[in-house]
This record gives sequence, C-alpha cells and structure tokens, in this order.
Amino acid sequence: MSEDLKKYLYRQLSSIKGLYAIVVSDRDGVPILKVANEKAPEFALRSGFLSTFPLASDLSGKLGFGKNEFFICFYNNHTIVHFNRQPLTVSFIACSTVNTGLILNLGAELKNSLDGLKQIVKD
Repeated sequence: MSEDLKKYLYRQLSSIKGLYAIVVSDRDGVPILKVANEKAPEFALRSGFLSTFPLASDLSGKLGFGKNEFFICFYNNHTIVHFNRQPLTVSFIACSTVNTGLILNLGAELKNSLDGLKQIVKD
C-alpha cells in the first residue's frame, strides 16, 4: 500500500511545477514517507523543522478558532504547506511561485489515501 502511495506522490511531484518535496511525517516530525527532487532544501526535510507544525497547530487551536486544517507559509524563496491529518502531518515544500491552489487540492485528495498510514502510526 505505501509503495502505491509513494508512486502516486512521485507522479504528483512531477506534475506540479515548482513542487520540490512531499513529506508525510508523524507528530514528532519523523518522516514516514518522503518524495523529493534535487531542488528540495535540506533544512525543510529535517525532523526538527517538520516537528514544529504539530506544535504550532496545537497552540493555534488554543486561540479559540478550533482545529486548523492547514498552514501556508510564504518565504522569500519557498512556499511550505502543512496539512493537519492527525496523527500525521503532510508537508509540501515548493518554490515561492508555485500554484498554491494545486497543492491545496492535492492535500484534499490525499486525505483518504492516508487512512492506512494513520492506522499504522496509531498502533
């Protein structure tokens, strides 16, 4: 199952212009599934960076707005979109000019595909 998901993610990686990496990680930022090309920045693939989103997500939920679905972070050279798929986090690392709408659509498509991985991480 995870091989099929990995192949699907590689196809999506090459179909969205400017998308450098897709990382599925656990709550601690440990990558479970990672697809990346040579342009992916190394810092964004480290567990130290990936683990900051679940913490920020929890803290933002305490503001009274409820549980968030995703964060979009714009930097000078990169755009990073994190999806909250508890207990998983899906991170998309891309260039600053990427079509963010395509990434949001892909994140919504992946929601059901991650059910198998969620069960593995929960157990």
